Amino acid sequence: MNRTYHSQQTCPIARTLDLIGDRWTLLVLRDLGRGLTRFQDLIDSLRGMSPNLLSERLKSLEACGIVERGFYSDHPPRAEYRLTEKGRDLEPALEALRVWGKRYAQSAAGGSEP
Repeated sequence: MNRTYHSQQTCPIARTLDLIGDRWTLLVLRDLGRGLTRFQDLIDSLRGMSPNLLSERLKSLEACGIVERGFYSDHPPRAEYRLTEKGRDLEPALEALRVWGKRYAQSAAGGSEP
């Protein structure tokens, strides 16, 4: 894996960002934590994210042990994705971001949270 923050490799925050700091990744983790497990459900929730990018993000998260994939259909092959223990351990950080965002980053339109 290429280090995005090579000069900061001793920093745990920088190392975490190397794993989950890509665009859309935190939202994928949010939705997996909310119980969305199928690719199409994730795409429907993540409006604006391309299927190719979602596939790339899921593969990356699987490669670093944050997400696991299992098949619920063989013909045609259909996968479900779930957070591993390592992935579930990110849930308090995601909740902290949600709380912070609700307090400080409300949209001017006053939109509801997904």
